[in-house]
Amino acid sequence: MQINFNFGMTLFGSSANPMYILLIDIKADSSFFNINRKLNNNELEIIPNLGPVSTNITLLSLTSNKIVNILFEHLKPFQSLETLDLSNNNISELKMSSFPSLQLKYLYINSNRITSMEPGTFDNLSSTLQVLKLNRNKISAIPQKMFKLSHLQHLELNRNKIKKIDGLTFQGLPALKSLKLQRNGVTRLMDGAFWGLTNMEVLRLDHNNLTEVTKGWLYGLLMLQQLHLSQNAVSRISPDAWEFCQKLSELDLTFNHLARLDDSSFVGLSLLVGLYIGNNKVNYIADCAFRGLSSLQTLDLKNNEISWTIEDMNGAFSGLDKLRKLILQGNRIRSITKKAFSGLDALEHLDLSNNAIMSVQGNAFLQMKKLKELQLNTSSLLCDCQLKWLPQWLSENNFQSFVNASCAHPQLLKGRSIFAVSLDGFVCDDFPKPQITVQPETQSAIKGSNLSFVCSAASSSDSPMTFAWKKDNELLHDAEMENYAHLRAQGGEVMEYTTILRLRNVEFSNEGKYQCVISNHFGSSYSVKAKLTVNMLPSFTKIPMDLTIRAGAMARLECAAVGHPVPQIAWQKDGGTDFPAARKRRMHVMPEDDVFFIVDVKIEDTGVYSCTAQNTAGSISANATLTVLETPSFLRPLLDRTVTKGETAVLQCIAGGSPPPRLNWTKDDSPLVVTERHFFAAGNQLLIIVDTDVDDAGKYTCEMSNTLGTERGNIRLNVIPTPTCDSPQNIAPSLDDDGWATVGIVIIAVVCCVVGTSLVWVVIIYHTRRRSEDCSITNTDETNLPADIPSYLSSQGTLAERQDGYGSSENGSHHQFFTSSMEGYFLQQRDSNGRCKMLSTFSMLPEYLQLV
Repeated sequence: MQINFNFGMTLFGSSANPMYILLIDIKADSSFFNINRKLNNNELEIIPNLGPVSTNITLLSLTSNKIVNILFEHLKPFQSLETLDLSNNNISELKMSSFPSLQLKYLYINSNRITSMEPGTFDNLSSTLQVLKLNRNKISAIPQKMFKLSHLQHLELNRNKIKKIDGLTFQGLPALKSLKLQRNGVTRLMDGAFWGLTNMEVLRLDHNNLTEVTKGWLYGLLMLQQLHLSQNAVSRISPDAWEFCQKLSELDLTFNHLARLDDSSFVGLSLLVGLYIGNNKVNYIADCAFRGLSSLQTLDLKNNEISWTIEDMNGAFSGLDKLRKLILQGNRIRSITKKAFSGLDALEHLDLSNNAIMSVQGNAFLQMKKLKELQLNTSSLLCDCQLKWLPQWLSENNFQSFVNASCAHPQLLKGRSIFAVSLDGFVCDDFPKPQITVQPETQSAIKGSNLSFVCSAASSSDSPMTFAWKKDNELLHDAEMENYAHLRAQGGEVMEYTTILRLRNVEFSNEGKYQCVISNHFGSSYSVKAKLTVNMLPSFTKIPMDLTIRAGAMARLECAAVGHPVPQIAWQKDGGTDFPAARKRRMHVMPEDDVFFIVDVKIEDTGVYSCTAQNTAGSISANATLTVLETPSFLRPLLDRTVTKGETAVLQCIAGGSPPPRLNWTKDDSPLVVTERHFFAAGNQLLIIVDTDVDDAGKYTCEMSNTLGTERGNIRLNVIPTPTCDSPQNIAPSLDDDGWATVGIVIIAVVCCVVGTSLVWVVIIYHTRRRSEDCSITNTDETNLPADIPSYLSSQGTLAERQDGYGSSENGSHHQFFTSSMEGYFLQQRDSNGRCKMLSTFSMLPEYLQLV
């Protein structure tokens, strides 16, 4: 195809204010298609009309002209246009009506004066546009819904004035693969700033003013593979920053302000291949900072301050099983320990250049079997016997061409290459590098107290010594230290240097591992790490309170305490660990809620509960009394009694309840008339009637009551006449005028429980006065029952053989036995021939007395 372009320039106006109009005369054969035309570096003020060929032009370049506006009608003829380059013009705004529907795929509007863009500007190009470049303009803000370009794959907005990017700014670009926002001065990326870019693979934010990497502005970048943040002000990476972009393969953080790499800095980046953190201020790397980067092949840490990481830490690079290249250039490393590079079995390139390395421990590089290149240049080596292995190993592995290393000590070898020193020349005549002699010790302290760590080192050199203390691998800049030196050996050959770190009024924030670093011109020595634990005595935040509750309900006791370390809470009952509720699985402890539960409480749960809070600093305790209230009840069934006239009747009403119930007796529903033959024992639980008569028969009612209620029960007493010994001829006259037949007085039982056992003292004295001629009367002296003679009271209410029984105490907490004491008497009984005989009470007690 042949096209003729004839250009002419016509001048209008005055010479002081000329105006040029470019005249274009185009002659072409319109039957040809796919025309490319460049009209750069002219003085076009509008997009020219190229006549009939406009419909066939696919590429139109109008760079470096004076075009001010993009008008709909000027672009309408270019129906086949795929590439339009309007760079280096004077366009200042983009309006919604600028672009007609075209086949445009590539649009370049770089280096103009664009300050504003109307939403919808590019909507007519949504079905075709793939690349849009708006670099070097004056755009300060991007309106929401600005881009609705479903096929756009590459968007460039470099060198504008965009300071802030709001959420959903780039919504409407589902096919976007790369976004460049370099050199904008961006300071803030709001949450969801790139939401909607689910297929984006490359994001370039170099040369901005970002200070932090957070998951908020990375939200939605599920397919992101490359993130470039070089030349920003990033000082922090949030712990969960990479949650939404775990397919990242390359991360560039060079030339930022990072000072530390924590163990959470790169969590989730298992597919990362290249990590570039050079030219930051990194001086701390956590033990597990790189763990999880199982695919990493290149790690660039050049020009940082990680000397302590290499000199003191073991396995700082553990977990990097696939690492091929490690760059540690310019990190002020002065010594290399044996385990500095442990775990780097696949390493091929190691760059240690621009470090004033003084010592390398034996076989420090031995585990790197695949190492092909070792960059090392230093003139500060301490060429003693410990370095003898290095030149030989370097030669055997053909690393001489990468290494430029010379000696600084001893003076005889100063300046000589290590490859020029014979093996015999590496000797240990002195130890100019400090050697730790006194290690700091692990300590525990009470909050608010003062303490000190002491560390000492010795050296044969007179080189000035410097001292530093680290806490948890970080330098203490404002530490209170006391340093001094003294001669350790005669003749002044060895100096010992001591540094003391003083901590005053310690707080919990002082807890950690402390380490001293003593350095001189020949290197640094690191002490062991001494752990400081700050303790605080426990103090209660919740104290258990006394509780009174009905039986069957739920008891709830609260107890909580604070302290350091966190105190452990323990419970006791009555000074021990025997909980009746625990045995029956009615007790529950809720550690999270600081609550102690007893469900379905019973009378046996009554007691003093002690809450103890204990930690390494000490222990405290608080008591609470649990009182269980129980309605009165009969502990034993009420049994009717039948006795022979003249015998003793014992009516039992064994009461239970809390508080202990009060007992009252009635006879035949009337108040009981108490005579000298009626006795009460065990808190009215025993009604004793001696020398029973027929009139004593009847219904006896035992009524027990406490604050919770009243309970009643009946006992029927039957009295049977006995004429044999009670006939008139066998009854002797009374000693008194009123005439007694038989009086038997039974004294029952005082039993005191001492230390879980019952010591039973029973004194019973019977006095019998008989006026019968066959039964004479003998009165004994007052007698006390020996402690080793048991006493029994039958369940039938008479003195008889032993049966088990017990009584309830006044306080209701346990059962005790009670009795009264009287003068001793003899009881009358019949022999085998039916004749009356007198027996001592004491000889009958083992058979007849039972206490309940």
